[in-house]
Amino acid sequence: MTSLFAQEIRLSKKHEEIVSQRLMLLQQMENKFGDQNKEKASQMQAAETAFKRNLSLLKTLYWASVEEYIPKWEQFLLGRAPYPIGVENQNEAENNIQNEAQR
Repeated sequence: MTSLFAQEIRLSKKHEEIVSQRLMLLQQMENKFGDQNKEKASQMQAAETAFKRNLSLLKTLYWASVEEYIPKWEQFLLGRAPYPIGVENQNEAENNIQNEAQR
């Protein structure tokens, strides 16, 4: 009977150790999960900020490009200047203009 009682005490202590270790591991996992969520949220915020910045730059560069080319295209469309982009396309555009003028 005494050996069963001693065995019960050993098993009870072992159970307490296992439960304690389990709680510690669960807490570590919870902390790590929380840290990962914070890091992911931070990365998402950084990505969103970068996306907005890039979109803003793209819009700015687009409009700067449009403003740069408006005078060149305007002169071309009015027939006062050659095709404004690329030498290869210029000959083709001039031929088209001449063909249109001949009609």
